[in-house]
Amino acid sequence: MRLDFTALDAAEAYRWMTATVTPRPIAWVATRSAEGVDNLAPFSFFQVVCDVPPTLMLSIGPRADGSEKDTLRNLRERGELTIQLVSAAQAEAMNATSAALPHGISEFAHCGVAALPSERVAPPRVAGAAVVFECRLAQIMSYPAAPSPEHPGHHLVFAEILLAHIDDAVLSDARHVDPARLDLIGRLGGTGYATTRELIHLRRPG
Repeated sequence: MRLDFTALDAAEAYRWMTATVTPRPIAWVATRSAEGVDNLAPFSFFQVVCDVPPTLMLSIGPRADGSEKDTLRNLRERGELTIQLVSAAQAEAMNATSAALPHGISEFAHCGVAALPSERVAPPRVAGAAVVFECRLAQIMSYPAAPSPEHPGHHLVFAEILLAHIDDAVLSDARHVDPARLDLIGRLGGTGYATTRELIHLRRPG
């Protein structure tokens, strides 16, 4: 099969990219609005991008009607977030928070997700998450730089890590995480997800 992406519409391009670039890690992102409402939403366009300073990146697309999602709006207002990694045990709760709720409704309350206070930032963290990064907003970059009304584009969010909470239960020793204990899920195409319990080891050439 040969796919000419310059001839595909946005929906088809999305379908093929998300079905092939897999598995994608999931950022379960908590933010707080200027009015104090806590938002929680998952994003699978997510990755590590820099170690000095330690920085994560997520890409936030628009709502179906072209408007900005609450996560992006809250980041513009408050500039803080927590990023949770999602274990298999929390898959259903994460999926529930992907619902498009009206602005001003907290997914924590609506979906029954327990929260804990953060130490460095205002948004809470998800109780029971094996890994949580407390972050401050470093930059928001529109991509493409000049989106069209038909295609509002995405926003790349760069988040600097201030503090991490790592559950001792997922550590193999004081410096290493055991992937099997961490038991994260990754996003596949459509409704599919994968776990990280099965792994192989490859040593880089010298």
